[in-house]
Amino acid sequence: MESLLSSFQPSLQNFTSVRRNRVITPKALISLTYAPVSTQQKNPSTSSSSSNSKPKLTPKTVKPVTETPNAEPKKKVLIPIGYGTEEMEVVIMVNVLRRAGAEVIIASVESELEIEASAGTRLVADTSISTCANQIFDLIALPGGMPGSARLRDCEILRKMTSKQAEEKRFYGAICAAPAVTLNPWGLLKRKQTTGHPAFMHELPTFRAVKSNIQISGELTTSRGPGTTFEFALSLVAQLFGESVAAEIGAALLMRTDANQLRGEEFNKVDWSVNHIPRVLIPIANGSDEIEVVTLIDVLRRANLEIVVASVEGSMQIVASQGTNIVADKSISGASETIYDLIILPGGAAGVGRIQKCKVLKKMLKEQESTGRIYGAISSSPLVLQKLGLIKEKRVTAHPSIINQLTSHVNGAGVTIDGTLITSKGLASVADFALAIVKKFHGHARARSVAEGLVIEYPRS
Repeated sequence: MESLLSSFQPSLQNFTSVRRNRVITPKALISLTYAPVSTQQKNPSTSSSSSNSKPKLTPKTVKPVTETPNAEPKKKVLIPIGYGTEEMEVVIMVNVLRRAGAEVIIASVESELEIEASAGTRLVADTSISTCANQIFDLIALPGGMPGSARLRDCEILRKMTSKQAEEKRFYGAICAAPAVTLNPWGLLKRKQTTGHPAFMHELPTFRAVKSNIQISGELTTSRGPGTTFEFALSLVAQLFGESVAAEIGAALLMRTDANQLRGEEFNKVDWSVNHIPRVLIPIANGSDEIEVVTLIDVLRRANLEIVVASVEGSMQIVASQGTNIVADKSISGASETIYDLIILPGGAAGVGRIQKCKVLKKMLKEQESTGRIYGAISSSPLVLQKLGLIKEKRVTAHPSIINQLTSHVNGAGVTIDGTLITSKGLASVADFALAIVKKFHGHARARSVAEGLVIEYPRS
């Protein structure tokens, strides 16, 4: 057995939140071991567009929740996106805030609803930014990415909305490149301590730039990058809904509670190297978990793996577990014409249920195992492999809700590799999973380089 990824995920310690003039460190949030947060006094009160030959896509929506009489109105959150927006940051924010009960609207600042994000993920917004211009939001949260942050900066409607948000002392936030590229030119960082992606720190006002993962300065919250988005989103949840809700969501996301907790382990080590760019298939369905799908796409494409996202549905566009609209690259039948070095099944209970009914995919998985090629599963999807007889005596891990249904499971690590099989608990451990894949195909140095770009701690050797 070999220990993997022993210390790359951000240690999430000393999360603090400020209420009125008092800094508090609630026990519930300490239990999640958040990353260092620096705070000030808190006020309580260009990628190219899609081809014209593509069919016009519209967002598919989940049935809205009916509010009970006299219930508090739902918190409204706006997350704008544009060409080149960082996809991990978008989907993690959307997933976490919707889990907390917020009404989250993804709004495109482009003329189309469908945008291609920074790593090539195709997302479909819920609406256009113009439809949001006269609405009041409890929070406007700007994702980063380039040229996405510049596309947000150049949207006059969004500038006016965010400026009014700041003037009226409502919450706003930005992550990665967005604090420097978007908020700073708008003049919304004045007298605010701010953080951002290391590559853009020199563009922040020098005197007030700080290197913390999360920076809360009055109504403004900023963060460093994709690898700190869980912390960023949970900080926003704590400010909107309270620390106890943030603690509950953090636990559901499988955030690590122990800084020394094993990230990954490997059994029956075999070489995964290939003499070409590794080809990876990620099948998706309605109900697939968007965090897991998009994190895989983002991290693996950064490492120069060839990724094909294939829909097992009748349409290319699927609605993920928390309502994010994702467009696949191919249908599963079209994807089946290619041989892949690795096939990865994402989680999401509803999505797994639909994936396991796909005859084409089941045939591909059986061939993958019989020919000695690599395959993997996240969260509840190891059950699909078990039903196909593809786990046998291999050691695997999975989401805690289903792990005891597996015949030969390992409880401790977030990621487990056994020969040509890799599995993960899911959600907050998916970055570990993806970086373990990068390391197996391309070595430690490549994995470390990708982790640094994501602002994820990773061992030097």
